[in-house]
Amino acid sequence: MHPQVNIAVRAARRAGDIILRALDRLESLKIHEKGHNDFVTEIDLQVEQAMIEIIAGAYPQDSFLTEEQGEIWKDDPDQIWVIDPIDGTLNFLHGFPHFAVSIAKKVNGRVEHGVIYNPVTQDIFTATRGEGASLNASRRLRVSKRAQLSGALIATNLPRAEGEQAAYQEFLEATLPEVGAFRRTGSTVLDLAYVAAGHLDAAICVGFKEWDVAAGILIVREAGGMVTDFKGGDHVLKENRFLASNPKQMKALLPHLKNL
Repeated sequence: MHPQVNIAVRAARRAGDIILRALDRLESLKIHEKGHNDFVTEIDLQVEQAMIEIIAGAYPQDSFLTEEQGEIWKDDPDQIWVIDPIDGTLNFLHGFPHFAVSIAKKVNGRVEHGVIYNPVTQDIFTATRGEGASLNASRRLRVSKRAQLSGALIATNLPRAEGEQAAYQEFLEATLPEVGAFRRTGSTVLDLAYVAAGHLDAAICVGFKEWDVAAGILIVREAGGMVTDFKGGDHVLKENRFLASNPKQMKALLPHLKNL
């Protein structure tokens, strides 16, 4: 495992320890609503700071892009760690055991390493560009082989922007009869991890930030999958949309997404 992945894993596990301890006192946590149904807790802040301290201790010159603290520029702006302390905060706040820590390392604008950690299951998904993706450092990840929409299990979110909701509802109503089922899990980064592991055949998302997807996109691609915008291009962050799946599912799903 690459040394930077080892450090990210160490930081993610430390974050997981903090999160799990907090599950026993959810009712006493300090919570702030950043936006409508967008929450941050004192645990998000503690977790983020703990990860920054571990990574900065090993790579003091590197910069950071984090969900809560934003951009933290250090000596090297071309080496950036992208951190999401808890992806699935609303799940966490309800004690619903589906959330994760996400860490990506960008070098000169390109993600080179990714780590996703589910502290409840203690599953850790890792990838290094060109070296494949793995689960718990032992199982090589591969996307599913399902080619048809029939029987497919697909994760999705529901757009919050009012102007996007009607079109997305039409997409779901038109596509639902053709697929096995849709799932809304509440954690974008775990959706991507589970596509990489073959637990999901595809994941579709509208509306996210870079820290939500940076590690997951690399892990899916290193597991043999594809991640594109809804036009089949590589402008995922610019378009603020992604479809992640195996290549055959991609071909089947993209025509349904062209109007979104």
